[in-house]
Amino acid sequence: MKRIETAFEHLLFSSRWLMAPVYFGLVLAMVVLLIKFTKEVFHIFSEIMTATGGELITGVLSLVDIALIMNLLIIIMFSGYENFVSKMEDLHSHRDRPDWMGHIGFSDLKIKLIGSIVAISGIELLKGFMNVAKLEDRELAWMVGIHVTFLASGVLYALMDRLHGGGKGH
Repeated sequence: MKRIETAFEHLLFSSRWLMAPVYFGLVLAMVVLLIKFTKEVFHIFSEIMTATGGELITGVLSLVDIALIMNLLIIIMFSGYENFVSKMEDLHSHRDRPDWMGHIGFSDLKIKLIGSIVAISGIELLKGFMNVAKLEDRELAWMVGIHVTFLASGVLYALMDRLHGGGKGH
C-alpha cells in the first residue's frame, strides 16, 4: 500500500509540469501583444500630423496599456513557473536576472495582479474620458463602476493579505 501511495504522490508532484505549456502560451500571448503594440505605434506615427492631442494621448495610453499587460505576463510567467513548476537554477547568476525573480510568492503575485488590473482599468477609464464626446453616459458610468469595483477589490484584497500576515514588513 505504501508503494501505491508513493507512486501517487510522485504522479501528483510530476503533474506540476502540465503548467509548462500554459506558461509557453503566455509567451505566445506576448508575441501577439508585441504585434498589436507595433501596429499601434505605426498608427500613431501615421496620423501624427492630423491627429488631435487627445487622439495622440489615447494612442500613447494604449501603448502604456499593452506594456503593463506584457510586464504583468512576465511577472506571472517567471514567478508562477518558479513557484509551481521548477526553480530556474541556471539563471541565478545571470547578470540580467531581475532582482525580484525568485522572491515573489503567490500572495505577492496576486497583489501585483490586482494592482495591474486596477492600473489597466484606470488607463481604460482615462481613455474613455479623453473620448467622452463619443461615449454615452451609461457607457462611462459602467467604466467608472467597473474601475471602482476593481479598486475596492484591490484594497480589500491587500487588507486581507495584511491581516493574514502576508504583508509583513511592507
